[in-house]
Amino acid sequence: MAANNNPTVTGRRLGTELRRLRKDSGLTGAQVAARLLISQAKVSHMETGRRAVSPRDVRDLCRLYGVADRHVVDSLTALARESSRKGWWRAYGDIPHSVYLDLEAAAASILAYGSMVIPGLLQTPSYAASILDETIPLPTVGQAAAQLRVRLRRQHRIYDLARPLHLRVVLDESALRRVVGSREIMREQLEHLHALSTEPHITVQVLPHSAGAHPGLSGQFSVLEFPDSRETVVYLKRFTSGLCLDKPSDVQQYSVTHAHLRARALTPRHSRHLIADAVKVYTS
Repeated sequence: MAANNNPTVTGRRLGTELRRLRKDSGLTGAQVAARLLISQAKVSHMETGRRAVSPRDVRDLCRLYGVADRHVVDSLTALARESSRKGWWRAYGDIPHSVYLDLEAAAASILAYGSMVIPGLLQTPSYAASILDETIPLPTVGQAAAQLRVRLRRQHRIYDLARPLHLRVVLDESALRRVVGSREIMREQLEHLHALSTEPHITVQVLPHSAGAHPGLSGQFSVLEFPDSRETVVYLKRFTSGLCLDKPSDVQQYSVTHAHLRARALTPRHSRHLIADAVKVYTS
């Protein structure tokens, strides 16, 4: 059980292992809480990765579950230590959507749907700065600057030739037509998007207005898959936070939805033609 190098993913994986061991022991969450003199909520949060698990917690739980294999206990303890690390984004202060940042940093591939704006991983610095300036209520100079630095650092993954992030994006045509910042910023952004869409590990498909109503109208989402793990997570972004879904039925629903959106969108080649045409609009 090698530890994943990402604290959020590691914590979720540790929680899954602890939940499996509890079920194998025949104990309920309430019984575990009563025997260890802790709250049932703490047991639940440890098993879902929403609360840090200390090495002492691991030892107490393994003893209660009757885990005698020293290798298993040591492996879980190592996961607990790894999950307590702070993500790289912590150096920038209190950044919204921090859970997603850790998930994205560890992901091997992402299926994304963007309804209103170009996704953060594909944004130019000027476009990103305009988005942050116009969507953060009463931002301080420090807040805006920190969030911009974080957003641009996230993009290192798509330029990492040793470990490129495979990105498959379906983008509503509205994102091409909505003027963010200025026409010059939009021209630069769409030229950048066009160039990135030719990379072998990045696929961009545009869902044209002519497609009418479609399953993506409910809002943007991302489906993240991780290396050396069978876990897949759906992330729904909200204004200041987000929601992680890992129930198999939820993951399947969003994966199927993304497949439907890809089927209704223009092909990658025709999408590049549409993006090029939009560039001309902002150039004229």
